Amino acid sequence: MSDLLATARAWADADPHAGDRAEIEALVEAGDAAELARRFAGPLTFGTAGLRGPLRAGPAGMNAAVVTRAAAGLARYLADSGHAGGGVVIGYDARRRSDEFAHVSAAVLTGAGFAVQVLPKALPTPVLSFAVRHLGCAAGIMVTASHNPPDDNGYKVYLADGAQLVPPADREIEAAIAAVGPAREVPLSDDWLTLGDDVQADYVAAVVDALEPARVPSRGELTVAYTAMHGVGAETTRAVFAAAGLAEPATVAEQDAPDPTFRTVAFPNPEEPGATDLLKALADRTGADVAIAEDPDADRCAVVCGGRQLTGDEVGALLADWLLRRGAHGTYASSLVSGSLMHVIAAAAGQPSAETPTGFKWIIRAGSAEAPLVYGYEEALGYAVTPSVARDKDGISAALAVALLAAELKARGRTLLDRLDELAAEHGLFVTGQLSVRVEDLTLISDAMTRLRARPPATLLGRPVRYADLALEEPPVDAVRLLGDGVRVIVRPSGTEPKLKAYLETVVPVHEDAGLIAARGRGEDELDQLRAEMSAALGL
Repeated sequence: MSDLLATARAWADADPHAGDRAEIEALVEAGDAAELARRFAGPLTFGTAGLRGPLRAGPAGMNAAVVTRAAAGLARYLADSGHAGGGVVIGYDARRRSDEFAHVSAAVLTGAGFAVQVLPKALPTPVLSFAVRHLGCAAGIMVTASHNPPDDNGYKVYLADGAQLVPPADREIEAAIAAVGPAREVPLSDDWLTLGDDVQADYVAAVVDALEPARVPSRGELTVAYTAMHGVGAETTRAVFAAAGLAEPATVAEQDAPDPTFRTVAFPNPEEPGATDLLKALADRTGADVAIAEDPDADRCAVVCGGRQLTGDEVGALLADWLLRRGAHGTYASSLVSGSLMHVIAAAAGQPSAETPTGFKWIIRAGSAEAPLVYGYEEALGYAVTPSVARDKDGISAALAVALLAAELKARGRTLLDRLDELAAEHGLFVTGQLSVRVEDLTLISDAMTRLRARPPATLLGRPVRYADLALEEPPVDAVRLLGDGVRVIVRPSGTEPKLKAYLETVVPVHEDAGLIAARGRGEDELDQLRAEMSAALGL
């Protein structure tokens, strides 16, 4: 206890933020060992998307001292990498303290000699990703926790290619942060530049130019329902729709303006049950052809059609099919936990596809000089339909692409659901789902993975399956693949939550005599059986 109190006092003495400093001092005064232990359990680490954690004082939270040290570590890394004095662009969303953390980062990096530009207001993450290359910067920072709970915030780092970090850069930045001295002693300067609205306007123009809406002459007749889910996507999305000649979408008024409390949803993630209920109600009232939800920083989007929310794999396949039919030649990529239908569609069109480790930092780097990436997606509602614009998942360009596709189909008296049926009739019905187990004790996850690796099932759904430990491949991934005829399972620990996830897929032939209804019933039955078999194999 005495060591913990001494550590806490030293941190408070070095904390440059009066409010954060008082927070730690109050815990020391109260002798709250349990809470201090949580705050000082260890520093936040660069994970799947940089730093992310609860807003609280201490090294295990997002606060001014942690952000100061992160920015100083990034400055050291960039200087050591040959980018001393280069440009850095910084963006932020509308979460609590996001603007403060952006300005703290700007002061630190300017103090370290970098030419820093800060976006003028809370804007979507894809605008920041676009800005890095558009402005010729050595790096970009986006202060956001995306779709995390309201009490979280985060810090994404992009390098000069406009993409998120991959190893070893993340570990090298982490080491540079650890070497930073007391936060209060980090040099600061306010000689940074606040940008105007030009970057946002240039992003809008680039997205519209890339997706060529003029190829859809009936696009103005489409009715779209939309929600920003209390985030920062509404203004930019409306601008993209207007520039593309689409009618302004009907919006969920309660969720249109940024609100860091996310008051109308239990969890600000369009994947979560109930999160799109207000959107579905709006779509019903307006007779919308399609409904679209973006997450709070607008890098993901969900799609509702005919009252049903499509899965990420369904939207992923629809967008790939649309781009292929438009003649987009190059590599089509998805993460290893995403479904297989996209790869089948690409192969049928004579285009290469790639399967990458989980995370857009890998997806966006797929492809080659001969076949550059033209499209990438992950089942968790992330899509890159314009990778030449933003080298990350982008819910705004995806929303426009979905709307253009829906307009094309509407002109033929069809819907997104009808096109999915056509793809199923052509390639088989690909049915995907998950077995997700949340735990309090993280050792349960490692124990389950050890059991699976020691005794993988030889059959699933009565079919032989091949086992592969993806930790032994390059790059290594803590995951296991089980693959058989018409059955596929990927098991891995979640990168952002205390969960173990099994991603399930079964492929059901669609026979003319039985039809889609019978295939769907069989597919759901097989998913249920897969969940039971994998639960037994994992011992959970």
